[in-house]
Amino acid sequence: MPERIAARDVPECEVPPSKRAKTDSEESENSQAAASVVWPLDDPSEFRPEYRKEITDLGKEKEEFRAFYEESGERYDIVKRTYTLMHTQQTVESVKRRLDNWCKLDKAKMTMMEAIFELDKIVDESDPDTEEPNSCHLFQTAERIREAHPDEEWLQLTGLIHDVGKLVALRGEPQWAAVGDTFPVGCEFAKECVFHELFKDNPDSSDPRYNTKYGMYEPNCGLNNLTMSFGHDEYLYRVMVGNGCKLPEPALYIIRFHSFYPWHTSGAYDHLCADKDREMLEWVREFNKFDLYSKADVKPDPQKLMPYYQKLIDKFCPGVLRW
Repeated sequence: MPERIAARDVPECEVPPSKRAKTDSEESENSQAAASVVWPLDDPSEFRPEYRKEITDLGKEKEEFRAFYEESGERYDIVKRTYTLMHTQQTVESVKRRLDNWCKLDKAKMTMMEAIFELDKIVDESDPDTEEPNSCHLFQTAERIREAHPDEEWLQLTGLIHDVGKLVALRGEPQWAAVGDTFPVGCEFAKECVFHELFKDNPDSSDPRYNTKYGMYEPNCGLNNLTMSFGHDEYLYRVMVGNGCKLPEPALYIIRFHSFYPWHTSGAYDHLCADKDREMLEWVREFNKFDLYSKADVKPDPQKLMPYYQKLIDKFCPGVLRW
């Protein structure tokens, strides 16, 4: 088990230098997304071909885990469409534009608990568990962690808030820029990325500045110096840092990189990692045990749990936050 961690201060959020306005096509795309918050699935990161054996070992029926890994059928097609858009449109420039927009933290002001329940406005029209609000998964994850790590309050809270960054979907971002596996832009796309073949139509794949092993980075530069594809992970990380929340470093790694499956599950991109990243990897993997497929667990009662978790929020990220 990783060594226990205490809370600490975190640095201020740095806004990338890019100041280019969004293109007309992006404005149109975001306007369409803002008009509807009905998504065709909850999170394509649940498509995990490498987890087939683990699912079988759990003794559960595949349907309980939505079987997104089956390479046929409507759900597979939905997942692939999402990754097709993601892998062709997540480029260095598009990510910089989104960071420039979202890092201002000028979209809303609300408490963390308000943000958790704000997620329930996102409806999953193809999910067999649509009657369960999105906040349910957050409380499930937190409670699983609480059972296994009763003394690690920061880890419990991380479980509760880790997906709150999906709020970007309520303010105009399409699904491919909100959920799914993440990866660095600005260097060669690793073969360990799910649906790797779909990167062939990404403009950066033919750009000599970005299509080599290191691309625009230096060897072992560290994950915190990478530009990651934009999604709920990166956004919530920026919210935490920008508001001066006092979660410890492992929590920030978990929030920022829990969808970076090519790294924490498949071992890719180690040539860009610093020693600190390898140290934090243990915590990210520990968290992942409680995140994926927790929706098959017994459903918690958020109303009964709110007083306990409100205390944790008050400790680590209190008050009204800028979003």
